[in-house]
Amino acid sequence: MEFLESIKNWIVEAHSQWDWMLEIFLVVLAVVTINLALKYFLVFLHKRVESTRNVWDDAIFAAISLPLRGLIWVLGLSIAAEVTTAGEESTFAELIDPARRVGVIVMMVWFLLRLVNEVSNNILEANASSGKTVDHTTVDAIAKLLRASIFITGALVILQSLGFSISGVLAFGGVGGLAIGLAAKDLLANVFGGLTVYLDRPFSKGDWIRSPEKDIEGTVEHIGWRRTVIRRFDKRPMYVPNAIFTNIVVENPSRMTHRRINETMGVRYDDISKVAPILADVKQMIMDHAEIDHKQIVLVYFNEFGAHSLDFFVYCMTVTCDWAKYHEVKQDVLLKIHDIVDKHGAEMAFPTTTLHVPEPVSVQQA
Repeated sequence: MEFLESIKNWIVEAHSQWDWMLEIFLVVLAVVTINLALKYFLVFLHKRVESTRNVWDDAIFAAISLPLRGLIWVLGLSIAAEVTTAGEESTFAELIDPARRVGVIVMMVWFLLRLVNEVSNNILEANASSGKTVDHTTVDAIAKLLRASIFITGALVILQSLGFSISGVLAFGGVGGLAIGLAAKDLLANVFGGLTVYLDRPFSKGDWIRSPEKDIEGTVEHIGWRRTVIRRFDKRPMYVPNAIFTNIVVENPSRMTHRRINETMGVRYDDISKVAPILADVKQMIMDHAEIDHKQIVLVYFNEFGAHSLDFFVYCMTVTCDWAKYHEVKQDVLLKIHDIVDKHGAEMAFPTTTLHVPEPVSVQQA
């Protein structure tokens, strides 16, 4: 009888174990099925979203795909864990509900972070494709502020869901922040320097900048919270702490409205009678040149009696701001000035020495 009773108990226990395993199997099967159905639904939805020009629906779709599928797995696994610990009182069973809440919050934070990235990227791409100008630095700064706010808010919500007092955390953060601020004042100076760059916008990504006080010159590749990456013209990267930009003068040639031609030239003293007509023709050539901005000041004047030449200067502004194009225009202007001087039968001056002898000199042969 005892043998039969033990067999009966074993059968009941095995049956209950099989029920437990069957329930877990059904939960996992449901999660996989829902994920598979969601995958096909997202593919269908993606085709509909691509047909619109709105950047928001594209961003929401791209941002929600992975977090939504992760949320299904979080809920499914938590249900499976509850089935495993049904009727039991253990530490693992008590951790299931907090873990589920944390998982849901993490998925929501992940979705919001991806949404910020997708929206910022779509805005930049949409403006680039339409030919509109957009400030990359402003978009990047707003995106970074939003990501930081989302991350901090998510961390506080997780702590509150786990039973921690947010007020106590904030109080501790105030004291700890003071200690960290004293220990990392240089890091904070760089952060506030980056904030100053984002707000004042003395330069943006892609600008050519230089500092007359520091050996800084190149193209801005990246503006971070702590440092700015500048690519020098010899293609070497330069990593500049942002705190420096609050204490130095920064020139931004990329925002020039014009480029200046300011050259001084000279003709020979023998050609003094031809200086006036040469200057008149040079000024007319400048006024007729298509690449010179005639709304800006144009100066062509005799300047001084030089040591070996009659000097005159040319001062004007080019229409283009492009560095290479500017040199093409300047080269064309200088060559045309030479042609004008040559047309009048004069010559450009160069350093010479004249020796005056009071009496004719004769050479006697020995």
